[in-house]
Amino acid sequence: MSETPYRYTAELAGQIETAWQDRWEAEGTFHAPNPSGVWAEPEKVGGREKLFVLDMFPYPSGAGLHVGHPLGYIGTDTWARYQRMRGRNVLHALGYDAFGLPAEQYAVQTGQHPRVTTEANIANMRRQLRRLGLAHDDRRSVATTDVEFYRWTQWIFLQVFNSWYDTDADKARPIDELIAEFASVTRPTPSDRPWAELDAAERATIVDSYRLAYVSEAPVNWCPGLGTVLANEEVTAEGRSDIGNFPVFKRSMKQWMMRITAYSDRLLADLDRLDWPDKVKAMQRNWIGRSSGASVTFPVEGHEAAIAVFTTRPDTLFGATFMVLAPEHPIVDAITPGENAWPSGTNHAWTGGAASPSEAVTAYREAAARKTDLERQENKDKSGVFTGAFAINPVDGRRIPIFIADYVLMGYGTGAIMAVPAEDERDWDFATTYELPIIRTVQPSEGHDENTAFTGDGPTINSANDEISLNGLNMADAKQTMIDWLTEKGHGTETVTYKLRDWLFSRQRYWGEPFPIVYDEAGHPIALPESMLPVELPEIDDYSPQALDPDDSTSEPVPPLGRVTDWAEVELDLGDGPKTYRRELNVMPQWAGSCWYEIRYLDPANHHRFVDVDVERYWMGPRDAADSASVEPVETPVSTSSTTEGGDVGGVDLYVGGVEHAVLHLLYARFWHKVLFDLGQVSSAEPFRRLYNQGYIQAYAFRDSRGQTVPADEVEEVAGADGEMSYVWHGEEVFREYGKMGKSLKNIVTPDDMYDSYGADTFRIYEMGMGPLDQSKPWETRAVVGSQRFLQRLWRNVVDEVTGDVRVVDASLDAATKRALHKAIDAVTRDYEGLSFNTAIARLTEYNNVLTKLDAVPREAIEPMLLMVAPLTPHIAEELWSRLGHAESLAFEPFPVADPALIADDTVTCVVQVRGKVRARLEVPADISEDDLRAQALAVPRIADEIANGVRTVIVRAPKLVNVVPV
Repeated sequence: MSETPYRYTAELAGQIETAWQDRWEAEGTFHAPNPSGVWAEPEKVGGREKLFVLDMFPYPSGAGLHVGHPLGYIGTDTWARYQRMRGRNVLHALGYDAFGLPAEQYAVQTGQHPRVTTEANIANMRRQLRRLGLAHDDRRSVATTDVEFYRWTQWIFLQVFNSWYDTDADKARPIDELIAEFASVTRPTPSDRPWAELDAAERATIVDSYRLAYVSEAPVNWCPGLGTVLANEEVTAEGRSDIGNFPVFKRSMKQWMMRITAYSDRLLADLDRLDWPDKVKAMQRNWIGRSSGASVTFPVEGHEAAIAVFTTRPDTLFGATFMVLAPEHPIVDAITPGENAWPSGTNHAWTGGAASPSEAVTAYREAAARKTDLERQENKDKSGVFTGAFAINPVDGRRIPIFIADYVLMGYGTGAIMAVPAEDERDWDFATTYELPIIRTVQPSEGHDENTAFTGDGPTINSANDEISLNGLNMADAKQTMIDWLTEKGHGTETVTYKLRDWLFSRQRYWGEPFPIVYDEAGHPIALPESMLPVELPEIDDYSPQALDPDDSTSEPVPPLGRVTDWAEVELDLGDGPKTYRRELNVMPQWAGSCWYEIRYLDPANHHRFVDVDVERYWMGPRDAADSASVEPVETPVSTSSTTEGGDVGGVDLYVGGVEHAVLHLLYARFWHKVLFDLGQVSSAEPFRRLYNQGYIQAYAFRDSRGQTVPADEVEEVAGADGEMSYVWHGEEVFREYGKMGKSLKNIVTPDDMYDSYGADTFRIYEMGMGPLDQSKPWETRAVVGSQRFLQRLWRNVVDEVTGDVRVVDASLDAATKRALHKAIDAVTRDYEGLSFNTAIARLTEYNNVLTKLDAVPREAIEPMLLMVAPLTPHIAEELWSRLGHAESLAFEPFPVADPALIADDTVTCVVQVRGKVRARLEVPADISEDDLRAQALAVPRIADEIANGVRTVIVRAPKLVNVVPV
């Protein structure tokens, strides 16, 4: 029998932890009351400040969690538990971003319905997270694959589809209001034809062109081998599919698009009002990419067509010596002179070795289609071919050749550039490769290498015609002068443009949200009425899109839903009698559910609305309204203006997740939320008021001589004769490297391993103690024992390991312990507020060591310790609190408050320097005067020796510094 049967071990920890998790669940300890609706508890809401804490919800992977995943979850849980103890009404929940390609690919391989796989993965992840002791309101957990959830995703899509952006009002408005303006002639149609003269198809076409969700031809990543369009993040740097390694081609297809570009300026402006990391704000600004300049029209010789380009440097137009189009540009076919021979005098280098322009263009397009946008942008070896056509430079009438080249992207600007090689490095490289003229329009600075482009500022040169001269002007003045001339002559206009493109919103898959859209005989999309929601996925036998020839870039997708003919074609009465309609066969992308899931956490039991008006206002509304204990009932709409100038934008109070979601998820969610705000559906102008990026857990990985990773847990560390360490796997030497923990590096450690070996509380406090939450840090399993020892010492301060009896005494604190306690309270409070959990742990360890040295631990000393450690290690804190005689959970116990009189130091260490070098340290009263401190410092024997020849000056900064300067 053990000599210490009541020692805090992994086994005892597991028993304690599961018992408290069961109790929290049974008692609904962490159920957050709402002000109204199904879970209304006004008496619990009143008088309490609310706090909405949110984690970026996970994809339920079949592999489950590794120890890197819970880092942010433990951090938010610690902070939320602390805030509950400060009296706040905290909403903290976690759901699952459950639609995704992995489950569908598994279904393709096995025939098992992706819902079965997904729900099994969710169940496993829920088990792992419950075992961690997270204080979530489990009633509020949702999965994007829940039919009740995606019913409201479809409903929000309809709000977007049935809206348009009114640039005059700078907000989205219902599409019916646009139709009413056309009908009443208060707004002219784009063609100026009266609305009454247009037939139904013409009206539908006009209205569809205004919608915030619309169908359009768009450049996509087409992967015939998978039979689907892929998002950029699903394409490797080699231009192949991440799954299956099939070729991916750039081509245009009809796709659903979201008109996010209408919100470009608002998405930019409101970044300044968010409490987000500067790095993330910069990434969003760069992604939106607002640029001001000019749109310039270049006529094409011999054609009625013209090429529009956007340039931020209209001052350099006199230096434009050629034009470059994206290979996908629609004008290329019109201007390329068929099978005709090359124009006389064509440089052979321009032809790509082809016999004719059309042959050259076709071959180059096929090659470009195999490259990703990233490859095209990063390709240092510029390539292209001449189209056989010429443009006319509008400023001087020069005839300049038109090329296609893959470094110009159709998705940015107009898909065409005027090339000014003297002032652009890419254009310089292209011009030198293809022997094109180079004309400097900016005077290079002295010493500039004449064999390179000059991209700096300087006086304008070589830039004049009979009507305008820019020569001698600086860049800013030259730009504006040229813009004014272009506008006057009808060759261009002042323009603002954006890198941001409209959001591609279609996927040719099965496992996604069906669109609530049908098509009429003319092919126009028609929104289904809300009464027909949800549109549920049909049961099918084959989950894969029709796989096609992997190398056939011209093939057309056949989505899985297209094979369910009795679902794909449906007879409906949409108000004008029963008719046969064709359903939309694509599904929404995985991003759809993550654009609004935080709103559903607020009110997931509401079957009549995506969220109750008052509930949303309470949890997410602007602080001047949401912090009020009582919320007045209102009718929708809840917002009346799109203006967001001044004041709080509302949203989640703390959103924690990885920086990898800085652009796509966060930008898409902001867009959807702003549409809902404009339409009066929510009171908050932004979804996430405060954002915090946690770091990553990194771990060692090992590779063999071939560069292949080997399982890290099978590697042995071996000391050589010289003491140097080496690493061996199955007798073979392997080499250690450092990287993010993950399946690909075979270095995963699971939370289950930690629960079994140490317990959840030890795992929690180890992760929080590894370093600052926002920094990446190394995982070292052998170091976890240090955290376990801290909890064992805490346990021994309350429980006798031999008898199991409580060993706490009801005695008063001595002065030193009381001062140590209040200093700990003060420091830990500040650390918790700042999410500095690693330093809080250091403070708690220091105070726990003070208690360990006592002969008997007073209740007055240990109970505040348990309350302070509870946010980090809730199970052991609850257990010890209970053993001290408390019947109720400590989850809502008031957090200790430091006595200011006890946190001030009696003495401080003063550094004494001579000529700036430390020569002595003195313990002095914290309130010592400058004169007394000077006298004490000069009386120190060593200082006296060094100033034997006299003192020039003494600088005193009481109570911490004296600097003596001898003669």
